[in-house]
Amino acid sequence: QVQLVESGGGLVQAGDSLRLSCAASGRTFSSYAMGWFRQASGKEREFVAALSSSGGTTVYTDSVKGRFTISRDNAKNTVYLHMNSLKPEDTAVYSCAADWTGAWSYRTTRDPTEYDYWGQGTQVTVSS
Repeated sequence: QVQLVESGGGLVQAGDSLRLSCAASGRTFSSYAMGWFRQASGKEREFVAALSSSGGTTVYTDSVKGRFTISRDNAKNTVYLHMNSLKPEDTAVYSCAADWTGAWSYRTTRDPTEYDYWGQGTQVTVSS
């Protein structure tokens, strides 16, 4: 069982930066690929970024490429989403998710149905 807790959301202005954190419980964090998803009010959940358990593969949705960076610190059981040059259209609830792939895997997925555990989410609001 893995529990995920996000933090770091808030209200910022367009052009600002935020760093979201997702802390995981358990001793097998390094065996999970990690993903970030977001859901804006009235819209479907959207894939944002994913990072393999090995750290060797990162994938991003096109709208955040060059602005967002996903990273992980296995010693702290934490995955981060560094968000720069934020835009009002980035406003959403951001959730992290864990997909068991085994350690040292390069596999990632954009498919939310393949993730095993989810956090509750943290709100990010970007004003214009």
